[in-house]
Amino acid sequence: MTTLDHLGFLTADAVKLHPQRPALAQDGLVFSYGELDERADRVAGWLAQRGVRPGDRVGLLWSNHVTYVEAFLGTMRAGAVAVPLNVRQNDETLEYVLADAGCRGILAGPQQADRADELVAHVTSCEFVAGPDELQQADRLLSRPAYSTDDVCMQPYTSGSTGRPKGVPLTHGGQLWCADVLRKIYFFDETDVALLAAPLFHKNAAMTLKAILLAGGQCVVLPGFDPVAVLRAVDRYRVTYLSGVPAMYRLLLHETEELARSDVSSVRFASAGSAPVTVDLLEQFQEVFGAPITEGYGLTEGGPDVLLTPRWGINKLGSVGIPIPGCEVQLREPDGETQVPIGEVGELWVKNPGVTPGYFGLPEVTAERIRDGWLATRDLMRRDADGYFYFMGRADDLINVGGENVYPKEVEQLLLRHPQVRDVAVVGAPHPDKGSIPVAFVVLHSPGATSGEELTTFFHSVGPHYAYPRVVEFVDELPLTGAGKLDRSKLEQQAETLAGARP
Repeated sequence: MTTLDHLGFLTADAVKLHPQRPALAQDGLVFSYGELDERADRVAGWLAQRGVRPGDRVGLLWSNHVTYVEAFLGTMRAGAVAVPLNVRQNDETLEYVLADAGCRGILAGPQQADRADELVAHVTSCEFVAGPDELQQADRLLSRPAYSTDDVCMQPYTSGSTGRPKGVPLTHGGQLWCADVLRKIYFFDETDVALLAAPLFHKNAAMTLKAILLAGGQCVVLPGFDPVAVLRAVDRYRVTYLSGVPAMYRLLLHETEELARSDVSSVRFASAGSAPVTVDLLEQFQEVFGAPITEGYGLTEGGPDVLLTPRWGINKLGSVGIPIPGCEVQLREPDGETQVPIGEVGELWVKNPGVTPGYFGLPEVTAERIRDGWLATRDLMRRDADGYFYFMGRADDLINVGGENVYPKEVEQLLLRHPQVRDVAVVGAPHPDKGSIPVAFVVLHSPGATSGEELTTFFHSVGPHYAYPRVVEFVDELPLTGAGKLDRSKLEQQAETLAGARP
């Protein structure tokens, strides 16, 4: 086995041990590990011919497609820094990201070539656009530039929910550490087949991709999440691992006709994040797929993985798990120094090899968020006596109701105890007397099965009076962002309108 120290070559062991085994598959197109290795080398060769130097940034504009992986690995093999671009963002935002990173050019997927040409015309640092066909015309780059494990290998950008997107430099050593830990925690090996329906530019799919390729398994790529397509792919490719958010698993379980036609017995387990997994979802998934769902937590600049529920071991409902090996965590008071006692809520601080060395071009933000290698996540957590953590929401999501702190996740978990509630999200809305009030968006198992008044009465029986939702809005489904996360900004806008119309 080789000693891996460069993310661009994370497939090295698999290439050496079983080059003919499939690494990637999509719509009948399959790349073996040997083919992926050669194609990534050709991408590196093309970039070197264009004068791309170590440390240069290169944007990757790709809808979900297997050729994204060769561009991702090849960019790093050339010594450059890969900048994955969110294709769901508007052109103005993408132009900002490209200019902020100082990208030399864009490598674009088959469906993004025209858009890449438009973007390059508005970003002075960008000199080229190239797609998969052109990249594969180059000779392989067979000699790797000098590098260090502390060198930056990729620079994703945060979503920008609190302002402009921020560049997050990540290092070779840090990303390999996280991929290796995830591989070991989940016991991934060459027999695993992971389904990637979430965007490859997002950390959730990206970390699964890295861990599976490091383990020598296979990744099946879908252009997006479609429940019928997912179930058919599970059957066709004998998928063993799924990742997503609870809402995605609920959609799969609703496809009863397709489930009757598809063999999903190959699934060994699934992981979920970004929202709580309810008892009924766990039970239904176990019954239909014969597999458990584990929960976890991470963030782009924090590892990315930080907390995970062990694949085998204690699985506490509502908990996002325990710290992964090599990751230190603390819960601190708002002063950023004092640690909170067990059972109380505090801001999560994280320290591990995968934490970003600093936000790109933002020394003031870096100084505010990173201290002595510890990252302030801005996420609120509670820890129990067994060391399991419970996500309570973003610090910015905290609802101050007449001087009382209300944590959205706590309200959601209490409402989920009601037998008719299938899913729920709670956000704050401005209020002239209280400052702000909780507004609950509720998905029921059956429309009309209960009322807002009944849910309010139920909440008073299980939760604190000051935290009850002043407005309950029933919806068919909760809105998700392009990355599959709950779209809180959309709900906050709706909540403000609903609260304003409340007598």
